[in-house]
Amino acid sequence: MAELPVREGSVLARTVLRVTGIGRRYAGIPALTGVTMDVRAGEVLAVVGENGAGKSTLLKILSGVIAPSDGVIEQVDANGTSVPLQMENVREAARAGIALVHQELNLAENLDVAGSIFLGREPARFGFLKRATMMREAREWLHRVGLNVDPSTQCESLSIAQRQLVEIAKALSTQAKILILDEPTSSLSAREAARLLAIVKVLRASGVAIVFVSHHLDEVLEIADRVLVLRDGQQTGILNRDACDRATIERLMVGREIAAPAARVLPVDAQVRLQVQSLQTVHHRRHRISFEVRAGEIVGLAGLVGAGRTEVLEAIAGVTSSAGHASLDGIALTGNASQRVCEGVALVPEDRARNGLFLQDSVSMNLSLAWIGQHRQRGLVNRQGERAIVNHMISRMRVQPPAPARRVQTLSGGNQQKSVIGRCLAVNPKLLLLDEPTRGVDVGARAEIHAEVRRLADTGSAVLFASSELEEVLMLADRILVMHEGRILGEFAARDATEVAIMHLATGGTA
Repeated sequence: MAELPVREGSVLARTVLRVTGIGRRYAGIPALTGVTMDVRAGEVLAVVGENGAGKSTLLKILSGVIAPSDGVIEQVDANGTSVPLQMENVREAARAGIALVHQELNLAENLDVAGSIFLGREPARFGFLKRATMMREAREWLHRVGLNVDPSTQCESLSIAQRQLVEIAKALSTQAKILILDEPTSSLSAREAARLLAIVKVLRASGVAIVFVSHHLDEVLEIADRVLVLRDGQQTGILNRDACDRATIERLMVGREIAAPAARVLPVDAQVRLQVQSLQTVHHRRHRISFEVRAGEIVGLAGLVGAGRTEVLEAIAGVTSSAGHASLDGIALTGNASQRVCEGVALVPEDRARNGLFLQDSVSMNLSLAWIGQHRQRGLVNRQGERAIVNHMISRMRVQPPAPARRVQTLSGGNQQKSVIGRCLAVNPKLLLLDEPTRGVDVGARAEIHAEVRRLADTGSAVLFASSELEEVLMLADRILVMHEGRILGEFAARDATEVAIMHLATGGTA
């Protein structure tokens, strides 16, 4: 394939890492085959593909988490001399100047921010930690990623967006020459994502080589110098910046055109299923909100991080305490989250790894858990029925690989998300609550998830979801409620909404 010319005015775009014919097999089954690419200083190489396409496997190989079954990885010095790398562990990759920021956050929650940033690399003298140095340097790295948090703050108290930025600060603090970012904006608001992309551009200009994995093709088109596309574990193309457009990337990713969904038509006399009156959440006690969701309706909650969307969903689901009144089909929702599940409420949480999945358990157990709770008789589980519903949901949600006994932890992020949503759909809930339903999910899987949500709504269920992506809100919702600092500032029918109008209210503008 044609080499990308060095950007005009740049002397930094030289190869620092060369990958030739890289592959990985598990029990003889290929997860990745024949990937060849160059990683160049002063450039952003985007890696895109559907969930299960091999992106995670490629990143694990590049960062030393797993060793390749085939192929060669070489480090290239300033003189163009290549040196083979063994890449048998993370330490070898670190010595080669490679740092990976994982999609699933892994900060030590019992440490403060400074301790997490320098974990394993703490500055010390005579066996004593140099806390003042740690705090000063941590504050500098946090400032570089635009995070205004005291380094002494405990990590467990941070939001997901803040944790993501701390992870990036931690990677930058290693002075990495090659920075691998796996879905770095998946937990960030539009404003925070824009700030991160600006940081990436600064790093690129300083000569850092960046491998950028994202399902947000708008971000890829904005920031990438080249795009590597994977499908079914194989490389389907490397596109230069001047050859990139959304349709071409999607076609290489999924092997087909992705059709726009047909417009939904709701009956004008649909009954109210969810009614919320004077709801007051724990983090926004100054405001009370009221709204309704009708049978068959999909309502989106839009707003910036901290607007209170998650708190509303968790209050309705009984996860957190609240004041006010919420009813489903005219019956008050009371009790804890388990009781509300029995009343027909299902919640897909924002953080699937912490709150949505039993990572050490099987796909089967994670998919069938809610179904078992509703179909257990005299304490006994209908194993035949359980197997049937698990196989049905694996097929319906297109979970890959279709292996019920496999530990859900080994699935890609998108297939983990499908497992969480599949567990909720398995019980046909009266009310489905979704918090960031397609976070970390590729364009093909997003279309599949949206189709299943629409299918559930078509049966008469009410759907209420929160998403930081305005594109998703406009694509999925029939009606949009815009939140700001715990209040609903405005409402749009989907046909009348625009990104500009939504953002105007989300930032506190008047209706």
